[in-house]
Amino acid sequence: MAMKTERRRGERVTFERGIPAHMMGIDGTWRRDCTMEDVSETGAKLTVEGSVEGLHLKEFFLLLSSTGLAYRRCELSWVNGDQIGVNFLKQGEKKKKAGKRGSQTTDA
Repeated sequence: MAMKTERRRGERVTFERGIPAHMMGIDGTWRRDCTMEDVSETGAKLTVEGSVEGLHLKEFFLLLSSTGLAYRRCELSWVNGDQIGVNFLKQGEKKKKAGKRGSQTTDA
């Protein structure tokens, strides 16, 4: 049956040789080459080239094309040596503060 150590929901596609990709900070201040080892609808496993020490990995972009047209917004899930697990963020998922609740004023 399914391995108990598998934490990801959804079916996973594993690439024999990996898919070259890039990680980039949300603000564009850093970039790292990486290899996408597997992917599912909700996340991926990446092997990162170089150190991830000091990088802001809470939220970043995974660039899947050289033109930057294919990308996913990610958050770090786990780290194991040079491999990391990421969760894909859906559009609007981190924008919960967008609605202004204080816009209605009531006078007593």
